[in-house]
Amino acid sequence: MVNYEVTLSNGNLAYAYSFNKVFIKLVGTDGESERTWLKGALQFTKGTLISCPVSIGKLVLIELDKQPLPLFPQDSWFPAKVEVKSPEGATYTFPIYRWITDSQVHRFREGTALRVFEDKHHLGRSSRQQELGQREKDYRWDVYAEGIPHCMKATDPDSLPCEIRFSFTKNTEFLFTAGTGLTELELKGLASYKENWTNIDDINRVFCCKRTDISDYVQEHWKEDAVFGSQYLNGVNPMLIRRCSALPDNFPVTDNMVFLHGQGSLRNEMQKGNIFLCDYKLLDGVKANIVNGKKQYLMAPLVLLHKTPDDKLMPIAIQLKQTPADDNPIFLPTDSEYDWLMAKIFVRSADFSEHQLNVHLLRTHLLAEVFAVSLLRNVPMVHPLYKLLIPHTRYTLQINYLARSLLISKTGVFTQFAASGGEGLIPILKRSLSSTTYSSLCIPEDIAERGLEAVPNFYYRDDGLKLWDIIQRFVQGVLSFYYKNDAEVQKDSELQKWISDIFEHGFLSQASTGIPQSFTTMAELVKFVTMVIFTCSGQHSAVNAGQYDYGGWMPNSPISLQLPPPTTKGTTSEATMLKTFPDVNTTVQGMATMWLLSKQSSDFVPLGQYPEDHFSEKIPCELIKDFQGGLGELSVVIKARNKSLEVPYTYMDPTKMENSVAL
Repeated sequence: MVNYEVTLSNGNLAYAYSFNKVFIKLVGTDGESERTWLKGALQFTKGTLISCPVSIGKLVLIELDKQPLPLFPQDSWFPAKVEVKSPEGATYTFPIYRWITDSQVHRFREGTALRVFEDKHHLGRSSRQQELGQREKDYRWDVYAEGIPHCMKATDPDSLPCEIRFSFTKNTEFLFTAGTGLTELELKGLASYKENWTNIDDINRVFCCKRTDISDYVQEHWKEDAVFGSQYLNGVNPMLIRRCSALPDNFPVTDNMVFLHGQGSLRNEMQKGNIFLCDYKLLDGVKANIVNGKKQYLMAPLVLLHKTPDDKLMPIAIQLKQTPADDNPIFLPTDSEYDWLMAKIFVRSADFSEHQLNVHLLRTHLLAEVFAVSLLRNVPMVHPLYKLLIPHTRYTLQINYLARSLLISKTGVFTQFAASGGEGLIPILKRSLSSTTYSSLCIPEDIAERGLEAVPNFYYRDDGLKLWDIIQRFVQGVLSFYYKNDAEVQKDSELQKWISDIFEHGFLSQASTGIPQSFTTMAELVKFVTMVIFTCSGQHSAVNAGQYDYGGWMPNSPISLQLPPPTTKGTTSEATMLKTFPDVNTTVQGMATMWLLSKQSSDFVPLGQYPEDHFSEKIPCELIKDFQGGLGELSVVIKARNKSLEVPYTYMDPTKMENSVAL
């Protein structure tokens, strides 16, 4: 007789253990063991011996099942992994990391990562096919609306497969934050108060319910041009600004408008690289929402900014509609206080919609869902791509389901209260997808295309480029361990199906996006996987984590505006501004939502930390340690820089960003 020593570990989650009887069978290249009861599997077993008459060869897979005891009903169980030491001295690791809720037999392959063409044993291939067949049933594509990325089909959170749902901790904290955020405002009688704000102090009293250091700074300095300009670099939407080398035909700004007494020229400043443009043309012609029975207003502004000799980015001209006209004046800093301030308020409100729908929802949440669903449908657990990317899908499918049901559905908060939340929502998302390019998702190319390489004090760029490089080196190292040449990439059918589904369901087969339809080289594969990890971690953090910092003080980012912009100068006042701001209930609904979406849960997993051991080979494990080291060094650099900044930029600090789009 020969003995196999089995160690079972349960996941570090609430209620991960099982009160049922757990059984295991070992399957090798030369035979299989008897089905054996793992006594004591309630929490953890070590050293259970399974005896076989002769060696069963190299272990290929294990079979696990659990059966309820008479006094205990069928329960849910989350095993982490099984390790088996063979009589020959080899140790085999079988990663599981999934919920088992029934009495069926579940098969798990040995943890060494294999491409489809390397899985030569018929048992491995059969198990692989069975796994993907079940995954295709569990993870089905659905169309939420024509013209936007497809999503996962689900009827409610409980219909999601157990392994992708929120943990008990995450779910409890999310519901608590959502409930207390609005309840606090309801107790003040504000959540249903559909009247105008009558003075700025009242807004401040509500704002004081929820505050951060940066939101306090914004509340104090929001009227300043320098703060307005800096948000295009280091606020929640650093994706719109670009260097301007020639004015658009529909933005007729002259030297006399922006340079007093002939003290400069736009042409010279453009040649020096000091003029920048923010164009909200994506919003042009969108029908604004009706909120509280009142028509709202959403502009499509053009904003010109100038880098001053002291390296500040200052707005110098604002046109609130795309078509020049007598009733569409170009507002200037030399105008009256409230003319200029109102112009900036309309821009900030437009930026709220551009950011929420294009930069945040579409380019991180919806794309991350496509990456995840395609991975779960097409790539088995034993595949190196699955092991590399599965940590970056955590909670994404449930948070997106909640976004569709609670934010952008017919009764969602965004739909009911945002200027772009009514009939304009889906058209904006469609336009956003049509304007999304592969290069714009890759920060080195995006920064170069927008001409922003030399802009000072651009911390999103500085931190993001370093982060991209660290991720790329990690991805290059891991994938190079498994793919030795371009031919191996080309013949991996599971890899090719993954990218093919992303092209079809994420980018709706639009070749103009530049998204690859297949992979022909290692370089293509490394770049795309780098983009996926960057999008799901760093990019999402950059456009999500600061939402309350910059939007909690409503005047800086109005969710909606309920008067049209002035058509002639000299007609505005503080009273005009207060009547233009969203109603009280609209304001507090927006505040509560942004607070919820900025609040990290206590079980958050920072980038580069992998509680689940999917890789078992030595070199990938060493590369993970190197990756963590690089991220740690970047964090030290960011923290040191931030000590000297009046407003620190923390959103790309690896210790503060999650592995995945989880919020």
